[in-house]
Amino acid sequence: MRVQLPRPGQSISVRRTLVRSVALPLSICAGLGWLSGCSGSVGGATGSAGGSPGQGGTGVTSTGGRGAGGGGSGNGGGTTGVVDAGRPVPDAGASRDGAAAVDAPSGWHLVWSDEFDTDGAPDPANWRFESGFVRNMEAQWYQPANASVQNGMLVIEARREQVMNPRYNAGSTDWKQNRQFADYTSTSMTTSGKRAFMYGRFEMRARIPTPAGSWPAFWVLGSGTSWPQSGEIDIMEYYNSKVLANVCVPAAASGGDCVWTSKTQSLSSLGAGWSDQFHVWAMEWDAQNIDLFLDDKLVNHFVVTGAVGAGITNPFTTKTMYILVNLAIGGANGGDPSKTTFPIR
Repeated sequence: MRVQLPRPGQSISVRRTLVRSVALPLSICAGLGWLSGCSGSVGGATGSAGGSPGQGGTGVTSTGGRGAGGGGSGNGGGTTGVVDAGRPVPDAGASRDGAAAVDAPSGWHLVWSDEFDTDGAPDPANWRFESGFVRNMEAQWYQPANASVQNGMLVIEARREQVMNPRYNAGSTDWKQNRQFADYTSTSMTTSGKRAFMYGRFEMRARIPTPAGSWPAFWVLGSGTSWPQSGEIDIMEYYNSKVLANVCVPAAASGGDCVWTSKTQSLSSLGAGWSDQFHVWAMEWDAQNIDLFLDDKLVNHFVVTGAVGAGITNPFTTKTMYILVNLAIGGANGGDPSKTTFPIR
């Protein structure tokens, strides 16, 4: 996973695939971080991630529904992606924050990357974890134990196992409380309160599971406010044999829902063996446009300027964005996982 901006004088519209020429044999792997002339300090209070990946239509701007149980508050702070003229710019290939050196192509400047090259738990300097039932009436219980770094990759594993819900209330109408047990576990990781960026290229190289019930996502939310005023960009989302790239803007100044611009590709259209391979998902974002790519092919072009109505703050020109990587199961969009063989990674 990487986040990046062009060097001063370079156009952010440059299209590049930043795939290292090595074979990676396991699941979700990542390395994040390129930005130009910017390297803010780490800060901000931790909060819970809100929003819900991927509730849009196919190929057109559409009004989508927020998944039941979505929400929570965002967070301020984090590593910001604004240009700091007084700060020296490191060499393009230099390592940052203890990460191994990553080659940056001409025109890009690396500011942060997590290459997942230390076995064990994901680096707590970069990641925090969501817990329990979180959004979209999903079936899984989120917990840190389902994420590990193995052989240079982040692996998120969803398991069929029962976990007691400590918030269980038999008479409640809240889906987070009226389930006595969760029948699945998984992980949702977020850089909220630790790393957040404004503008740049965000990318992840990953292999995702595509059986029934699987709902992985690589997405960003705006810092400092709750969904949907935070805005939402789903750089990668998969469910029900569809690979999606979505942008959501708030429909109102407070509360309410999102207006979604979504592009969908059927799994079958991507070719035989696609799910067995690693792919690169990327977003290039500036004050004018958001472009979402799959394997360097432009999938969704979104015009930022004028995207929201009068009186509504545009999150894509005013907020830093933090990153989420998760593997959900079932719920509002994921489908029925009951016949799927677990674990999935």
